[in-house]
This record gives sequence, C-alpha cells and structure tokens, in this order.
Amino acid sequence: MDRMIYLAMSGAKQILAQQEVVAHNLANASTTGFRAQLSALRAVPVQGPGAATRTYVVETTPGASFAPGPVEQTGRELDVAVLGSGWIAVQSPDGAEAYTRDGRLQVNANGVLTTGGGHPVMGDGGPITVPPDAKLTIAPDGTVSGLQPGQNASNVVPLGRIKLVNPPEADIVRGDDGLFRLKNGGAAPADAAVRLAPGALEGSNVNVVEAMVTMIGLARQFDLQMRLLSNAEANAREAARLLSPAR
Repeated sequence: MDRMIYLAMSGAKQILAQQEVVAHNLANASTTGFRAQLSALRAVPVQGPGAATRTYVVETTPGASFAPGPVEQTGRELDVAVLGSGWIAVQSPDGAEAYTRDGRLQVNANGVLTTGGGHPVMGDGGPITVPPDAKLTIAPDGTVSGLQPGQNASNVVPLGRIKLVNPPEADIVRGDDGLFRLKNGGAAPADAAVRLAPGALEGSNVNVVEAMVTMIGLARQFDLQMRLLSNAEANAREAARLLSPAR
C-alpha cells in the first residue's frame, strides 16, 4: 500500500516542479535569444533498512535547448543576431565572463556598450566603451565602429570587436540570472567563425504550441497521481474496516 503512496506523493510534487519549468518557458516565449529549459522525471530508490522496494520520483533539469530561434529584421543599427551556433560574451554582475544570445545592444550612461539586460559587452580587452554622441555600426564579425557627428564616412573609427565564442554545448550551463557560463568557470576563447546579423534579433526558441500541450499533459498526470492517493486512502479505510473486531 505505502509503495503506491510513495510513488503518487513524490510524483505529484515533481510534476508541479515540471509545470514551473514549462510555465517559465512560456513566460519567455517572446524574450530575445531565450533558450528553452528542459526537464525530465527519473526514479530514485529510497535508501534505508526495509525500504529497498520504495522509490521516489525526482524532477531534474538536464539543460537547455540550443535549437536556434527565429531571426527577424528590425533595422535598428545596434540590434544583432548570432547566426547559427555561438554566443556574445558579456560581463556578469560578479565581474566574471558569461554568455548570452540577447543582441539588443545599447550604450549606457557611462558610455559602455551593454545588452538589453544591462550587462557590459566584452571586447578583446574588456568592456567596449563608446565616445559620446558617436553613431555606431556593427559588422558581421563583431567589429564596432563609431562616427562622430558632422564627420563623413571616411572618418569611421573602430572602437573594438565584440567577443564572440562558441564553446561546446556540453560545457556550458545556465545560471539563475539567465546567462550561460562554462561549467568549470573561466572564459571561452574567441571564435572568429561566429558571425552576426546586424539590424536583426533572434527570438526565443520556445515552441508555444508544444509547451501548451506539455502543460495539459502534466495537468492530467497530476490528476492521475491525486486519484492514486485517493484510491490508497479508500483501500486503507476498507482494510481497517475488515480487520476491525466485530461489535
């Protein structure tokens, strides 16, 4: 009897956790460069005397989907989309290097090129700084150039080159802040093969229809676990009635 209770109780709890992952993906269906989070359920035996046949259900997040998202033209000069595999290197709040596909670039009040989330974009020698009022252009190889007001195109000055990297997918992990980092820490080397599409943005790779179908399926699974618990309670009540002494 309690074997069914173990499975149903832990299964219902972990299905709720899996629903949170799917809901998080749906909430980011329109987030630029978002990578859908994956989730899975697995069985874990309970350790201890007399519990060899007991098993818990545990929800895990093995990683993220690295499938490319749709690229849409915006015409904005500071918008860039990473074509194919690759990442834009940024500086995380703790000063370490992290990676994103968010190409909504902008210049902050301190003249530093940042992403839409406010993370400084890394260049060859650190964050890229921009002169005041300079008109920026970004080349497919990540080179950022600036033109001062009143000057002609021949006076364009290179300001730096966005660090573009392409570490193996198995070597990177998503952080709680949505940025990706190397599992072992450190910084990935720049990869000259990674290219950008200026004037465009990559959308989220979340499949909304698939996520909604998954959410419905999880709701049905949760209902099944609740019915198992109800059946276990009914069986226990009936067993207690049968074993109780006659009056």
